[in-house]
Parts: sequence; C-alpha cells; structure tokens
Amino acid sequence: MAVVTALALLATACSRGKETTATATTAPGSTTTNGLATTASLKGACPAKIVLQTDWFPESDHGFSYQLIGAGGTTDKGKGTYTGPLLDPRTGQPTGVNLEIRAGGPFIGFQPPVAQMYSDDNIFIAYADTADQIRNSRKLPTTAVMAPLNKTPLILMYDPSRYHFTSLADVGKSGAKVLYFEGVVYMDYLVSKGLVNKSQLDGSYDGSPGHFVADGGADVQQGFATREPYEYEHTITGWMKPVKYLLVDDAGYKIYQSSLVVRPATVTKYHDCLQRLVPLFQAGMVKYLADPSVVNDKLIDIVNTLATSWTVSRGGNQFTVDQLKSLDLVANSPDGAYGSFDDARVQTVIDEVLPIFKNQHLDSYKADVKPSDLVTNEFIDRSIKLP
Repeated sequence: MAVVTALALLATACSRGKETTATATTAPGSTTTNGLATTASLKGACPAKIVLQTDWFPESDHGFSYQLIGAGGTTDKGKGTYTGPLLDPRTGQPTGVNLEIRAGGPFIGFQPPVAQMYSDDNIFIAYADTADQIRNSRKLPTTAVMAPLNKTPLILMYDPSRYHFTSLADVGKSGAKVLYFEGVVYMDYLVSKGLVNKSQLDGSYDGSPGHFVADGGADVQQGFATREPYEYEHTITGWMKPVKYLLVDDAGYKIYQSSLVVRPATVTKYHDCLQRLVPLFQAGMVKYLADPSVVNDKLIDIVNTLATSWTVSRGGNQFTVDQLKSLDLVANSPDGAYGSFDDARVQTVIDEVLPIFKNQHLDSYKADVKPSDLVTNEFIDRSIKLP
C-alpha cells in the first residue's frame, strides 16, 4: 500500500535566503514584514509535539509531511518515528513545536491509522481516505482538514506481454486472479460496478512482490501509480521489466486518498492550532514538489535507519514526484485552492459506497452521513495554490 508525497507557492522563492510572498497573511500566528512571510507560531495553540500517524513506511508519497521537518530530524528505529522541530515551509524556520511522524502499514501490523489514533490519545492527526471515513463514521468518526491528493494513485497493474487491457472492465473479462489487500473498499466498488468478478479476487496481498513474480505475471495486482511501476522495472529481483497499469480513479472511484484527518473533538479543542497548522501542510506540498531533493535524500536515510524489508531509492523517489505531477494526482481543487474538498464529490462517494456497506451488514457507519460530517475547508488557506 503505498503509499505519499512542487513547483512553488505563488511567488515563492524556494532557494535559500528567500521567502514566500503569496501566502504571507492568511494563517493566524504568522506575520509579514514588507510583504514577506515570517514564520507562523504554533506555540501555545498546538500541543508541544504534534504526532502524525501515516498509513505506510516512510516514502516519497508522504514527502509533503516530511517537508515540515526537513533533514534535521531524528529517527527512532524501535518506535518507527521521525521527529524534529516543525518548520514553516515558507521560511524554513521553527514554529515553536515539534512534529513526530509515525510509520504505518506493516510497522504497526497493518492497523488503520484512524484506529491507531483512537487507541492512542497522543496521535493528533492521521491519514485516511474518504471511503474509510464513511465506513467508520459512527464508531470512529473523523473530520478531514486537508486533501493532499486530487486523485487516488491506486492502480491495478499487469504484465503487458501477457495482457492488453484498455480499461478496468477488461480485467474482469480476462478472468485473471486479482491480488489485493483484504478489506479495501475500492475492490468492493469495482465488484459492485461489474468491472471485476468476486471469483477473481485474492485478498492475500501484503505489499510483497512474491506472488506476482512467482506466477510470472499471470496475476493482476494492486499497487500505487507512484511506486510499483518504477520498482518492478528497476529493483524487483526476478522481474526487472516494465508493467502497465490502470488507475482506479478512471472507474469513477473519486475518493480523497490519504487525507489529513482529526477526531471531531480536535476541531473544537484545537481550532486555533488547525488554523495555523493546516496551511503549513499545504505549503509543505508546494515546497516539496518544487524541490524534493532534500526530503527525498532524507527519506532514504530514515528507511535505512529503520532497517526493515522496506526500501526506497533516489530514482524511485523522483519517480513518485514525477507521477504526482504528470498524472495530476496533486492539483488545485475546483475552488482554485490547493488542498480543499469538493462537497459534491464527497457526496458522490457517499452515494457509491453506502450501499456496499449496507449489503455487508456493517454497523460502523452512519446511515445518514453527509459531507459536513466528514470534511471541512475552514482551515484551508485559499491563497495557497499550485502554479
């Protein structure tokens, strides 16, 4: 599961010693001098340490979050954390609090980030997608405060020497086994749309390339457009050749992937904090995409320190950034701002997935859930845009 991770802020000067001009005035706690942004202060408004629970190992898909620490943090191998002063990406200066980014996925036994957040009060913010928010809207409710991605990078990948798919419907017609993570909502969606058949599904996929390679490409496999196509061509022993893929988004599955979410109570208790913090995550993505080199190199160092089976590379990290741009996985929202939510789009996701959960007889969702239960744009700085 992969995983997440610019061009400049409007009028951003990304080189050392220069400051941002376009987003200088909107975030409470920040000030301006002669029209130039000075560092936002989070001290007093936010916890002394903001803990972010991610959904996978450290990777370039998450580069915008690591941008808020930069290269000066400390990696704890045992805890799977990267911690350091939380920096304002517009100035590179400390905001008065620390940020701790926690590895997810296999590192925490595939526990969903939101479930982890509800089991640990120290976790302030986490990653979650819209469909999972809906599925857990009664038992583990969350409010999404920023959408890092415009499209989900989820793909079904395949061996182009064996298959010549042009749409996801072709996958269903092929009868090929489809390897995926058990419990992911998008596969239920594809089945409900008749694009793949339930009989094709194999939910044993755990992120390892073993099955796909051993079966010689006879299978179709879940992946992320930002990672697997590069890794299978360049680093996966036993394969080392191109794969092709189909974006799940093209089938109408318009979730917001890896949104930043908090508990609803956090919106009230830490309203001032979120007003100052969310624009920094927005600016983090813009800064990261503009010049990812420092963070990408640090991600390699972090992963090497953790010393798990997970690996990243300089080429793979740059591939992620290139894909984020070329596939419009990161883009401004319809209202023109970067990171905001479209309520109509959220409602469409609700309309698509609620019948699935009803048929599964789940009791974890609110039957009358609405977009305002799931997302808010009140903390978005609308002046922050991708060029």
